[in-house]
Amino acid sequence: MTTLIRLEILRTLRNRRYLLFTVAYPALMYFFFINAYGSTQLAGGLSVKTYFMVSMATFGAVGAVLTGSAQRISLERKSGWVRQLRLTALPGRAYTVGKIAATAVTTLPAILVVFAVGASQGVSLSVPQWLGLAAALWLGSFVFAALGVALGYAAAPDAVQPIVMITYMAMALLGGTWFPVSGSLERFARFNPVYLYNRLADFTRPGHSLDTGAVAGLAAFLVVFGAAAAALYRRDSRQA
Repeated sequence: MTTLIRLEILRTLRNRRYLLFTVAYPALMYFFFINAYGSTQLAGGLSVKTYFMVSMATFGAVGAVLTGSAQRISLERKSGWVRQLRLTALPGRAYTVGKIAATAVTTLPAILVVFAVGASQGVSLSVPQWLGLAAALWLGSFVFAALGVALGYAAAPDAVQPIVMITYMAMALLGGTWFPVSGSLERFARFNPVYLYNRLADFTRPGHSLDTGAVAGLAAFLVVFGAAAAALYRRDSRQA
């Protein structure tokens, strides 16, 4: 399984589309948002530069795992590669776990590049806060890696790309990625994993600690998405 994970990571990092849309694009969007907000000091209880550093890091991380896992699995199903792997000694559980782990690892560049840009623009956090935030966002990305695997097995190869993009953009729109969510919209946003993902940064606000409610919500989504991925993999195995 470790060999499969290593190969998946190398293949992703060599993909120019991945580097452009999940690493470079969020960093460019960060500049757009902090300039669009101009003299506004706060967004969602954080400084504008900190808020959008987090939201663009999560935007890149979610994009990395959803597109990296769902579309690749769908293409591998179409080409017959998944069927070939089933003929080897690799158990289905190891394949699914390997896919989730490999795609989650590739979120690190998306997170760290946006963090570097944020730091260059004046975002000031303590060393424990930087490390804790990076760890929280990386661990949170496993939730969306599991969702990507589930979508890869749920959708037909020709339909997976639009399904992933619609899912991705809808969760970002209602999850506080483009603007702070508040009021009545926030009551619905609490059922959105991207909203909970962005809430992991709340401990960087003065007087706040890690949002354990967001952690619990993401853990529940991870269980649901992981179970869905396993069930859809087994269904695909029966149909093969």
